[in-house]
Amino acid sequence: MMENLVWGYIYPNEAEIQWSILIVLYPYITGLVAGAFIASSLYHVFGNKDIKPVARFALLTAFAFLCVAMLPLLAHLGNPQRALSIMFTPHLSSAMSGFGYIFSFYFIVVVLEIWLAFRVDIVNAALNSRGWKELLYSALALFSYDISEKALEADEKLGRKLAIIGIPSAAFLHGYVGFIFGGIKANPWWSSSLMPIIFLMSAIVSGIALLILLYLVVMRIKKHPINHKTLYSLAHYLWVFLIVAVVLEMLEIISIKYEALEEIEIIEHLLAEKIAFTFYGIQLTMGALIPFILLLLVGVIKNRDKLKVAMVAISSMFILIGVFAMRWNVVIGGQEISKSLAGTMTYVPVFFHHEGVLPAIIILIIPFIILRVVTYILPPWKDMMEENEEVAVSSE
Repeated sequence: MMENLVWGYIYPNEAEIQWSILIVLYPYITGLVAGAFIASSLYHVFGNKDIKPVARFALLTAFAFLCVAMLPLLAHLGNPQRALSIMFTPHLSSAMSGFGYIFSFYFIVVVLEIWLAFRVDIVNAALNSRGWKELLYSALALFSYDISEKALEADEKLGRKLAIIGIPSAAFLHGYVGFIFGGIKANPWWSSSLMPIIFLMSAIVSGIALLILLYLVVMRIKKHPINHKTLYSLAHYLWVFLIVAVVLEMLEIISIKYEALEEIEIIEHLLAEKIAFTFYGIQLTMGALIPFILLLLVGVIKNRDKLKVAMVAISSMFILIGVFAMRWNVVIGGQEISKSLAGTMTYVPVFFHHEGVLPAIIILIIPFIILRVVTYILPPWKDMMEENEEVAVSSE
């Protein structure tokens, strides 16, 4: 069996790939967090009113995925109870340790921004509820019920400042993951100064794609009409960031091939044999080329909204798959190269294993459960429905 999994010369201690599908999932989830938050900032910071119907929903989406961002790492650790040590034993020269500080700071920023964005709703719910709900919402309101015009103006100013702070925080949260890989000089597939920005751009793309799909699903469940201005605005940003992400990825490959250093042969073998399907087939064709064409047509075609909605939905779905393939190609592909630069290994994921496919699926499902609970406590649907009513009235 080993003969089928190994090609060329590898060192004996390289026969087992250490970073599994869970480590693929880790940057994927943090990317969804960063992307969803930046999508909300398109309204809160840059004032794009077309994004307003989903701005608060995007914040809750970022929070739900942020809550499980550490789970893949915890499941991967042999002693997950030691994870909190990263918070209490500072090691400023460690990139891994830096994640603890970035995550904690960003988590606080997101929670505060959500609280400010929903404070009016929380106070109204506290004043109009009884029993445990009154206690819950009063606690969430911090037992402060001032929703005067002056107080709301202060909330809005502070919320905008937090959103501005949150953008570089989100960039650091996910860009740091790219830095982890890009800083490993011994691995030619990872060592690149473009890696952090590539990770960040693909994160924004995946976050916007997720937000689009969730918006379409919610509107379908709620049986409310889709706000096409909101959808097409998100699709426009998705198309722009997709172009940037793919251009950066191609620049990295072109740079590697142009430099033609000693590792070029093994990288060409990696691209031609080991990850050819996931790289050319899924990441570039399904995850980039097809969505690029579909989103371009969405911007060109007039009317025919049902067709355009379907094209945006398909593009978003393909992009999410393509970004996951990108994470797979980086994490797994980099480990499949032997340190001798003269051989490759093969990673075969196991389904029933503590680092297998089943735990990865469970971890990926948990954020959606959290999102359902959070949207029950802090429903963001009012924004979507009010905007839809305004559009309907204006069209009449």
